Amino acid sequence: QVQLVESGGGLVQAGGSLRLSCAASGRTFSSAAMGWFRQAPGKEREFVAAISRSGVRTDYADSVKGRFTISRDYAKTTLYLQMNSLKPEDTAVYYCGVNMAYSGPLKSPAEYDYWGQGTQVTVSS
Repeated sequence: QVQLVESGGGLVQAGGSLRLSCAASGRTFSSAAMGWFRQAPGKEREFVAAISRSGVRTDYADSVKGRFTISRDYAKTTLYLQMNSLKPEDTAVYYCGVNMAYSGPLKSPAEYDYWGQGTQVTVSS
């Protein structure tokens, strides 16, 4: 069983920054591909960013390229999402996910085995 705990969400003005964290249970972290997704009210969960098991390869949704950066710290078994130049349309609940079978990065939520509880990000205009 993998446990994921997100944190770092909050209310920020447009143009501001936030850093999300996803703390993962330690033994599985180095063998997992990981990603960030978000879900706004009334919408499906959508891909934001993903990182490979090795941390070498990353992938981003077009809507966040150049503004968001995904990274992982193996010593702290934590996944991060640095979000800069935030826009009101970035408002959503953000979730981190884990895939234990593939090296990644993976863009489909259906490919993820475990999810965190989510953290709310609200960007005001």
